[in-house]
This record gives sequence, C-alpha cells and structure tokens, in this order.
Amino acid sequence: MIERISNRIRKLNAMYYPQHIFQPPKWLVLGVNNTCNLHCKMCDVGVNYTQSNFFENLMGSRPVHMPLDLFRHICDQAALYFPGVRLGYAFTEPLIYVHLAESLEYAKSKGLFTSVTTNGLGLKRWAQVLDGAGLSELNVSLDGPPEIHNQIRGNKHSFELAMEGIEALAARNSRIKISIYCVITEWNAGYIATFLEHLKGKKLHRVGLMHSNFTPQHIADRHNDVFGGLYPATASNVTDTNNDAMPLDRLWEDIQEVKRRAWPFTVRFFPELNSFSGLRQYYLQPEIFVGRRCMDIFSNIMIKSNGDVIPAHGRCYNVKVGNVYDNNIQEIWNSSIMAQFRKSVTVNGGLLPACSRCCSAFAG
Repeated sequence: MIERISNRIRKLNAMYYPQHIFQPPKWLVLGVNNTCNLHCKMCDVGVNYTQSNFFENLMGSRPVHMPLDLFRHICDQAALYFPGVRLGYAFTEPLIYVHLAESLEYAKSKGLFTSVTTNGLGLKRWAQVLDGAGLSELNVSLDGPPEIHNQIRGNKHSFELAMEGIEALAARNSRIKISIYCVITEWNAGYIATFLEHLKGKKLHRVGLMHSNFTPQHIADRHNDVFGGLYPATASNVTDTNNDAMPLDRLWEDIQEVKRRAWPFTVRFFPELNSFSGLRQYYLQPEIFVGRRCMDIFSNIMIKSNGDVIPAHGRCYNVKVGNVYDNNIQEIWNSSIMAQFRKSVTVNGGLLPACSRCCSAFAG
C-alpha cells in the first residue's frame, strides 16, 4: 500500500511538475564494466553495432571497469542522500567485473539493496560469493530452451552453465531472490512454453518474457527531425534481427499456451499484448506507441564506469546529466539538464518518437 501511494505521488509529480522530482530515485543503475563474454544476436553489443546509443551507453566509457573507489563513493552518497535506493549491477556483464566481491561487500556494509543482472555464464563460480556478500536479487537472462538459447548467445554451453549456477545457489539454500528474463525474438518465438518447462523445478521468483526493444532507422529519423539537436536517437537492436521474419501466428499461439497453463512461478509478459492485432502492431508498426509515458526517467539514473550519469538506463538517450566526480547524486537527480529532459518528454505526451519500443514506455 505504501509503495502504491508513493508511485501515485511520483506519477503526479512527473505529470504536473517534471522539472523537480521530490521523491528520491528508486534505482541507481550501475555500468560497472564495459565488456561482455557472449555474442547475443539481438543485442548491439553482441553484434558489435557501435553506432547506437545503446552500444555507447554500455561500452563507450573508460575505464573498462568502474574503479572500486568510485563505486564506494557512489555507495557513500547513496547511503547519505537516498538510503532506500537500490543498486542495479546491470551492464554489461557484472560477473566479469573485477571488483564484484569487494563492491558487494561494501554495499552490504552500507545497508544498500543490490541486484545483479547476468547472462549466467560465470554464475556457478560466483555462487558462494554472491550468497555470502548479501546480494538481494539475481536476474538471469536466458533466451529459450537450451539449443535455441545457445544459438542466440553464440556459446554452445551457455544455457547449461547458467542452470548449474542457479542450482549451485539452490544447494546453498540461498535467500537471494532469483528471476529469469527472456527476450522474445524471431528465433525463440513458438518455443516459450517449452522454455518454461525447462525451468520447472527451479526455485524462481519470476519469469519475465520481454517483447524485443528496438528502434528502426525510420523511427530514429522521425525522432531526429524534431529532437535530434538535443536528444539524438539512433537505430538500435535491429542489425541481425528482422521483425518481418517474426512468426507472429506461432508466437501468438505460444503466448496463449503460456497463459492457459499453471506454472510454479510468476510469469509475466512485458508488455502485455492482449490481441493478435496488438502483437502485430507491436512488431510491424513501431511508430504507434504501446505505452503511455516513461516513468523510469523519474525513478532511475544510470552511472557509467567513468562517473557520467545518463537518464534511466542503457536504452535511454546518451545525454550526460552530470558526473559523480563533479557533483553529488542528490544534485544530479534534479540537475538542470535532467530537469529539461524530463520536461521535454512530459510536454510531448510522455514519450518521444524513439521511445516507442523501449521497455521504459510500458514497464509499470
């Protein structure tokens, strides 16, 4: 109830006075490293498409690994200004962050909630450390049944290694809340129910099934005609994928099968598309908005490995709103650049043209 009231107040604040957010951020998303150990076919990083905002936000800052002193500085400020904020190790692959163990221990010493999003490749090796360091939440990214996942990820053992890691945590009776997130693509459409069968018997909090986030070039061009001067957009996550090849009939049948059945864990689609026409519109008419407004820019900020801060997270525009070496996070949260960005999004209806297929548009 308290969280629901807080979210309602935040939404009203965002709608009527977006230039200053009175509540603290929910998340500090941390780009703790700029390297990955898989080659996912639906990801700009995996296919080395260096021209996108997404690639630049995840891979463009130096040093490659966030210095431990910077991480501690962020924790000190979070504990001082926003003690209830959550730290999300989300980019690029946190389990190859060289300061993973020390950083988790430091965050724990400050009483901060920590969440790691990983491809799971090194999870078995890190299970003991994650459990002992007080990690609160673990999100493992998987893309379907073993053979399909491994094909998408470019590693013939990646599914099995992730499962071994989850089982290693289970063997420790870990209290870490584990969720699985799967991106729906042309390669795994029709295999989602089969995928969930492979997860039965695992101690999972949730399985999130995420329709692809993407920005076609024509949407980026339309956006840049109006907003390119301040908030330039790029094509993103469309290099090796082809939405025209998405088997929509098969995917719709698969979605209905998932919803008909009972699962031993919570299953949720992002976004919820309740008709075949809505599914078709999502993939083939990206100029039509699915969500109504972005709330992540009023709830989150992302800090890169060099201390630069951008709105929300890696899928957002590469707009520097501050740097934690120069300003504290309380000042950055309502910096003039951030205020102008929030106001621009709000006065344009809650979403800019290139936001049409970003998860932040329908995350609520």
